[in-house]
Amino acid sequence: MRSTTRRRTVASLAGAAALALTLAACGGADDLGGGGGGGGDGGDDATGASEDCAAFEEYGSFDGESVSLFSSIRETEADQLQDTFAQFTECTGIEVVHNGSGEFEQQLVVQAEGGNAPDLAIIPQPGLLTRMVNDGHVKPATEAVEANVDEGWTEEWKTYGTVDGEFYAAPLMASVKSFVWYSPSLFEENGYEVPATWDALMELTETIAADHGSDTVKPWCAGIESGGATGWPATDFIEDMVLRSAGPDVYDQWVAHEIPFNDPQIVEAVDMAGAILKNDEYVNGGFGDSRTIATTSFNDGGLPILDGECFMYRMASFYEAQWPEGTDVSPEGDVFAFYLPGTTEDESPLLTAGEFVARFNDGEAIEAVQAFMSSAEWANTRVEIGGVTSANKGVDPELASSDVLRLAIDLLQDESTVARFDGSDMMPSAVGAGSFWSGMVSWIDGADTQTVLDEIEASWPAG
Repeated sequence: MRSTTRRRTVASLAGAAALALTLAACGGADDLGGGGGGGGDGGDDATGASEDCAAFEEYGSFDGESVSLFSSIRETEADQLQDTFAQFTECTGIEVVHNGSGEFEQQLVVQAEGGNAPDLAIIPQPGLLTRMVNDGHVKPATEAVEANVDEGWTEEWKTYGTVDGEFYAAPLMASVKSFVWYSPSLFEENGYEVPATWDALMELTETIAADHGSDTVKPWCAGIESGGATGWPATDFIEDMVLRSAGPDVYDQWVAHEIPFNDPQIVEAVDMAGAILKNDEYVNGGFGDSRTIATTSFNDGGLPILDGECFMYRMASFYEAQWPEGTDVSPEGDVFAFYLPGTTEDESPLLTAGEFVARFNDGEAIEAVQAFMSSAEWANTRVEIGGVTSANKGVDPELASSDVLRLAIDLLQDESTVARFDGSDMMPSAVGAGSFWSGMVSWIDGADTQTVLDEIEASWPAG
């Protein structure tokens, strides 16, 4: 899936508050005895500013240098991203100039090939990073960046920023894909409990269908329509099933095409998802039968939960932003999320997505910004501003802006978690953003599993 990590909860005042606090902490010229007199107080402010900037001394001091940062991040989240650099700029003199584009992937390639690459770019797909590295556009990470990643991230996350054994890009934000949204109040009213295993989840599904099943009320609701990216929510579901039924090693082999896309283990995993998504007794609450999934927007897919027409919706942590204003998103509220369980209680497979900061140009100021963005300090600052999560082990979960995001960080940081990155984001784009997406639409529309997987396998680029 190509765009999931960029749909995030809006924290309306957090960004402005963080900016005000950081500017006050560093102290500006107006704070140092403005208006004449008060020289003693000005000295105290200067001392405080010096102390607050001590944490930034490792990045160096620069006189008015600017660093360009390119990403797909826009609007409110772009403002929040910019806020993370306020104190860094005050203390180092480096101005970070961010530009966000809805055509980021295409424009990054055009700019790089035209010799006009940004200094840094936030890349949400390891596959795109690999392409840019192989084309000779990305600079290897510095020792400082690599040291931060070694300290703050698991080896799996570092691997996603590594190409052919060399480390290039530091992980930044992350999202948890393995979530099921539900109504705690509706569960309590009916005596349902959050399941701890896949079998228990299927038993709960059967129970809900028996208790409430009708033409409009179903255990599950779903939607995979997403404009030109229609189909990606189904690919996420399949990837979750591969992790659970076949395990992480087979998942890795499948994503790398070391086993064929239509391997029998993958067929089994797809059929596990089909036990829900292609069963008219289980879907599509609030919308119709299973075939309506293909025409239902993923943005709207979970909303029937609020009307009691559906009980569960599998969708990532970022879906929190889709609930209408006034919805109580909490463990006892209108909606919340639980972890999509593994086959046993002892297993903790977790499907994730994320972003990585890569360097395209040389320069000490550019290296300093990448090093800062790879640090736990930057991750904590961004998480506290709101709407995002991180798998950085140095992040304090209590800084998260919601209960769902705290749960996501806890899962990401749990040592027992076996996390794997969104597989379609690591496959060749012809598959991961092409035949896999379209194949899932055909599958939902009634095509059989083997035929669909055979066609996707045939579409895998040679070489």
